[in-house]
Amino acid sequence: MKKECTVIKVGTSTLTYDNGKINYRRIEKLCKVLSDLQNSGEEIILVSSGAIGVGMGKAGLEKRPTENKKKQALAAIGQCELMFMYDKLFGEYNHSVAQILLTRYAVETEQKRQNVINTITELLNMNIIPIINENDTVAIDELDGNKIGDNDMLSAIVAGLIHADRLIILTDIDGLYDSNPRTNPNAKKIDVVENISKDIFDMAAGSGSNRGTGGMITKLQAADYATKRGTDVYVINGSIPDNIYQILDGNNTGTLFTAKK
Repeated sequence: MKKECTVIKVGTSTLTYDNGKINYRRIEKLCKVLSDLQNSGEEIILVSSGAIGVGMGKAGLEKRPTENKKKQALAAIGQCELMFMYDKLFGEYNHSVAQILLTRYAVETEQKRQNVINTITELLNMNIIPIINENDTVAIDELDGNKIGDNDMLSAIVAGLIHADRLIILTDIDGLYDSNPRTNPNAKKIDVVENISKDIFDMAAGSGSNRGTGGMITKLQAADYATKRGTDVYVINGSIPDNIYQILDGNNTGTLFTAKK
């Protein structure tokens, strides 16, 4: 029987506290949940933001810099720390991880795309969890804003390349609301979106946190991309990693964007 494949995207705001320091308790729980799902037979791919955010914490900075060279340096610092952490935490549950750093140039031709697919597929066959991030150390297109789409879009591209069954985007709110829930206490969460129309995009509010780059708009762009390629997309609150179990059990705890079959 074919294994199901789930791509999990985790953002900087989920991985760190407001001061930029690593939220070890949450990351440890996330690694435990993903290890358990891998044990159950699910193929797991983790697309992880956080290199610059973790680098900020390591360097003692409270605000994300604007200069590309500083962001690149922080990415180099943070990527080291991030992978060390993932290797250690997944290792505690007897799972090995592999790092894949991508830029938009890595998927710009069919041959390059196939090379990425081959690497990910072989890692999954070896029961190793691929951890994917955009290569912020050298990819200034991402830092400038001429992005592959930041890691939200990167996760959608990965899901499309390997025909994942679902993409779960972990963020700091419960899903898509009809208005900004941070400013409107009467905002209502939308449980299912079958068509990502202009009206849906108009509901997205705000940019990201101080430590990240994305917001709901980038998640809608990612969902639009992935659903058109046959992958269901869930946007859920990442503060409780156990919510991922709910999704795989068929209970929608966030907003489901249904795939176009």
